[in-house]
Amino acid sequence: MQADVTLTRCVGLADVLLAQARLAAHLAPTPLHYAERFGCWLKLENLQRTGSYKVRGALNALLAARERGDRRTVVAASAGNHAQGLAWAAYRTGSNAITVMPRCAPETKIAGVRHWGATVRLHGDSYDETKAFAAELAAQNDYRLLPAFDDPDIIAGQGTVGLELAALAPDVVLLPIGGGGLAAGVALALKSLRGRNRRVRIVGAQVEGVDAMACVLRGQAPPVETAATLADGVRVKEPGLLTRAVLADLLDDIVIVREAELRETLVRLALEEHVIAEGAGALALAAGRRVAGRRKCAVVSGGNLDAGVLARLLADVRPRAPRRPRRRVRELAPTAPPAPKAERATTISTCPLPEELPA
Repeated sequence: MQADVTLTRCVGLADVLLAQARLAAHLAPTPLHYAERFGCWLKLENLQRTGSYKVRGALNALLAARERGDRRTVVAASAGNHAQGLAWAAYRTGSNAITVMPRCAPETKIAGVRHWGATVRLHGDSYDETKAFAAELAAQNDYRLLPAFDDPDIIAGQGTVGLELAALAPDVVLLPIGGGGLAAGVALALKSLRGRNRRVRIVGAQVEGVDAMACVLRGQAPPVETAATLADGVRVKEPGLLTRAVLADLLDDIVIVREAELRETLVRLALEEHVIAEGAGALALAAGRRVAGRRKCAVVSGGNLDAGVLARLLADVRPRAPRRPRRRVRELAPTAPPAPKAERATTISTCPLPEELPA
């Protein structure tokens, strides 16, 4: 059951602009940072409220529901970041929220949800199991089920990331994909704007063995079981119906990243750029190593990483030293050899020397 998802309702630029207007009083734009050693711009959504972009969609959904007069208790399934975003949004709007999280969710994310007063229910070992339990709770108690990605208000809220990127005018934007809400919203925002942003390439990133969206877009069945991965935020078996329809039209490519590449990128981000990212947050940048572009931008989608996990990664992963930058010497156009200078005429004085003068 996918409650509150109406596939006949299109999501467009107008919805993203309306979401931006709703969120402006609550959320400030996140900064951009140029990671010189990676040759890529970073959109630092790890510095967003609750440490993830997910708060954008959750807050937009609650504010839009209030405008429609819907004040039911909201229930959501989440691996952590959507739950934290919903908890903070419910706190700011005075709404009631219940979050269902898998038992393997990081302690950092569980503590963050409880901090903002939302009810936490731990159920299942994957996102899909928690989603089924949340749908059952909503049906039994007439709660509003708020999907983590397959909802028009969620997609529009995540699309505000794309509006903030428009001023950078990137030629490539790299985004992590789990269910596809962030990628769908950013693609809608950037490819609907006039000017140079219409030519931007939207490239998704998924982890090897956790690539359900890539399989679906290729017309293949998604994997029955997802592999264990550091990027728990994108560990989704079944991508959204609405998001896959948007991405089938607007996504330019998907890069599949190996787990070792992801771990190395996360450690390099911490050591070289002083940016703390969770697994899914480092995924887009890991994919960027295989994508060419003059002005690339990777979205660091979240920074809710357990301290213990970070400590183990720093102890175990030895990233390769980055290549020394090449000094580019601009070649000058060949020029004609200089014309020979005209020889100066030598004037020989005919005046007699002093000793030759008569006494």
